Amino acid sequence: MNKLVLLALTFAMFIACGKKENQDDFSKPAASESNETTTETNSSSDYDPHRGEGKFENVDLGTGLNGAMADAGQKVAEVKCTSCHKLTEEKLVGPGWKGVTERRKPEWIMNFITNPDPMIDKDPELQAQLEICLVRMPNQGVGDDEARQILEFMRKNDGVN
Repeated sequence: MNKLVLLALTFAMFIACGKKENQDDFSKPAASESNETTTETNSSSDYDPHRGEGKFENVDLGTGLNGAMADAGQKVAEVKCTSCHKLTEEKLVGPGWKGVTERRKPEWIMNFITNPDPMIDKDPELQAQLEICLVRMPNQGVGDDEARQILEFMRKNDGVN
């Protein structure tokens, strides 16, 4: 009986988080600025959907890819991220990472990695993603340096040289 219940729950999660037609990924920028602050759960009219919510206002990427930082970011991601995110466009528990650095600003990515809860509460696109997968991104306690390393790994994954 327990196996049957487990199988049913697994199937339900697979269906709930499966790829759906015409569903936007949380990592895509907003189509217009008119819906930036127009959701019931958005309690702050000063939320910036391009920067997110957090301390990172300007991330200097330097020139080209920092290989050592990307390698360190891969190690952090393997421990804290890849159980829920694939490096392709395919969704696992959360959306795939392929192309995220082309769709989102570095500040948004680092703020989301280090500060997911307030951003999920305020960002309409993140709220829509939550409705699709039914799982909030947990706060993994990623530090600033680790977040920057993960960002560099994401850039490497997207083909930055």
